[in-house]
Amino acid sequence: MDKQHPQQQWREAVIAYAEAINRYVAHGRAQGWDNLEEPQAPATEHLLEAWQAALLAINRPGTDEQQRQLFREAWPPAHLPLLPLLDEQAQGIGNLLLLDDGSLLVRIGMPFERGQVLRLDGQGVTPVIGVEHFGRCPGRRYYALANAEGVRVTDGWGGPQVARLAWPHGLEGLPAGYPFDPFDLPPMPTALLPFPDGQRVLLVSSDGIFVLAAAGATRLLPREDDILEELRQGTDPDDIALGLTMAHAALSPDGRLVALGEQCGRHLVLDEQFRRIAEVGPASEYPHFALFNRRGDQLILNACHFYQGGTLGVRVADLPGLDTGFYSQDPRTPQLQCGARVYAGVARDGEYIVGDAHGYLRAFGEDGHEHWQHYLGSTISAMDISADGRTLVAASHAGFISQIALDRGRPQWQIGTGAHGEVRRWLCWKGFDRPLAW
Repeated sequence: MDKQHPQQQWREAVIAYAEAINRYVAHGRAQGWDNLEEPQAPATEHLLEAWQAALLAINRPGTDEQQRQLFREAWPPAHLPLLPLLDEQAQGIGNLLLLDDGSLLVRIGMPFERGQVLRLDGQGVTPVIGVEHFGRCPGRRYYALANAEGVRVTDGWGGPQVARLAWPHGLEGLPAGYPFDPFDLPPMPTALLPFPDGQRVLLVSSDGIFVLAAAGATRLLPREDDILEELRQGTDPDDIALGLTMAHAALSPDGRLVALGEQCGRHLVLDEQFRRIAEVGPASEYPHFALFNRRGDQLILNACHFYQGGTLGVRVADLPGLDTGFYSQDPRTPQLQCGARVYAGVARDGEYIVGDAHGYLRAFGEDGHEHWQHYLGSTISAMDISADGRTLVAASHAGFISQIALDRGRPQWQIGTGAHGEVRRWLCWKGFDRPLAW
């Protein structure tokens, strides 16, 4: 094999390993995992220099789409062969959106890092000037575009501005008369979600979860009642933790419900006046993620412990007055998925697709029935899906962005159980002057 061209060695190794893993998984799922030995990845480190040279060459100006497709066939994408390079070159993708014209809006860098917003398409890479963070409403109409000066909302990508909103000052929703300090700097958003009216934005950050509006910000978490209770119990104001860990939130499609949480406590759901209507005990230790289905009549809630997790489902009709404890067996909150610590997810008709901490995309139905799994590699950090539910994009902490054609066949080199095939991968790595298309 060593006498073969490096490209041929790469192709054969990647395909052989993917096929072996897929057989292994099929056998384990059908007959059990006892005494089943996982296939070992082939040695490919000696091929990395040739792979990188070929990748740089195919990304030179003037390369057409047919040449890119031939390159992908010759050097099929894979994660494990690149592990020796990740320590020095990987960087997380904090957010991404699939725009209606098929291009990608991407933030290179995690929310707590200085990052760069880029637009990726078939023509190349374009910096988005003046935007440091972004988000889109569930209905795909309004966009939130943020920088240090504040948040502006546009009607469509590139459309007219319909709102200009200030950052919270940090004292909103805190008990008066206590020596709490305002923010020194604006919060670093982990999510910006415009409401369907285009006039308000849900801000999720480690400094708190707020609703931004023209009249000012409203604090949703930490809750004033909880802070007052701590003060009544004698806690010194300086010792009250106003920061949040694992802060997360989701908007219902109609904007009338907010599901939110952080690692301390239970899952919360608020109505359109931001009154608490439900507290749901998690299926694992720490609330971590929330997502409404596309119709808006079901909500999934994920909680984690280390790299594992559990995801509950609850019908929106059952939310008013719902009050369950940790690991509840309440039939209104069945566990729909077991095992995934979810960092990102999307919904399409009748199906949730979530990304876990082990690099897998996992799809399951609203009834909890497992549909398929698809391997990308590294922790999945951001996801989006097209309006028609046929194109999925997923990004990872390793700096990969994968664009996947759903339900249109699986290539030989793909590890997974579904009929889905990646059509483009971007490498957003340190050491490259721009993301490279694979």
